[in-house]
Amino acid sequence: MKRYIFLVILAATLCFCFAGVAFSHVANAEEGFATSAQSAVVMERSTHRILFAKNSDAHLPMASTTKIVTALTVLNHANLDDVVEVSPKAVGIEGSSIYLRAGEHLTVRELLYGLMLRSGNDSAVALALHVSGSIDEFAQLMNQTAREAGCTDSNFANPHGLHDDNHYTSAHDLGVLTCVALENADFREIVSTKSIRISNEGMEYDRVLVNKNKLLSNFADADGVKTGYTKKAGRCFVGSATRNGMQVVVVVLNCGPMFEDTADMLNAAFANYHLETVIPQNKICGSRIERGKQIYYVCPDRFSYPVTNGEKLTAEIDLDSEMPTIKALLNGKTVFERELIKCN
Repeated sequence: MKRYIFLVILAATLCFCFAGVAFSHVANAEEGFATSAQSAVVMERSTHRILFAKNSDAHLPMASTTKIVTALTVLNHANLDDVVEVSPKAVGIEGSSIYLRAGEHLTVRELLYGLMLRSGNDSAVALALHVSGSIDEFAQLMNQTAREAGCTDSNFANPHGLHDDNHYTSAHDLGVLTCVALENADFREIVSTKSIRISNEGMEYDRVLVNKNKLLSNFADADGVKTGYTKKAGRCFVGSATRNGMQVVVVVLNCGPMFEDTADMLNAAFANYHLETVIPQNKICGSRIERGKQIYYVCPDRFSYPVTNGEKLTAEIDLDSEMPTIKALLNGKTVFERELIKCN
């Protein structure tokens, strides 16, 4: 059978994590990417493309940015409307707190707001005990969450981020986990909330939670995600913003000017990159004769990628194989491949 090849040349490069196939490509650092952080990464959310990295695979403590993984794990294993009775084990946890009292009742949703806006270590323990019954078992679920995301440089020992020598991550892993978490609409809503009132059972007034993430008020288009600090971890922050349809995640670990550096790198990302739609959703890519009938094939999902003006992408469609495919090549190297489906 004659081989059908469809070539599209666009200004782009590729790195994509999609349909169970993951690829990684680090872009060349462009002007504007700089930080005093010990470790950092800048990542486009939908593709996980790395736009900038500094010491990004180093194993480091991450303080309360841990709670991104805690929240993602809870969302994967609990119902937001579940009612949690606060265990005495969740009361009086050192560090940041929403001052839970033993025996009071809050929903999982309310505890997640306490976790992500006020960094409540008591919220973290209450949620962990609700999901797993113990901190150790919940930590195993956190590590499962990381493995499923493809992370290999992390180990979680608790849900709050208080220091433990066996509790660490890398800027890269934390960036990937944040990108995965931001796919969840409930997570996005919680981490983008500037303030909220939640229940305060037995009291005459609600708890008022104000988000510690100053980026939400000081940076245009900011929409997340979490602060953190311990003496050993230093100031840690994961920030995100969305502009012109592109969401960018910045991770800085042990960074004094964490908000300022994050804002600068977000600006650099938006100045140097734009999100390019390479393959429109359900566009007919080609056709071939099967059993005497013309059969059309489409890619069922839109494929977009962050690119600079100087980058080039080649896409190739192969209709000659038993199962037609579309793949993208960067400088002749396949960086993404997807089976096509028949058009009804």
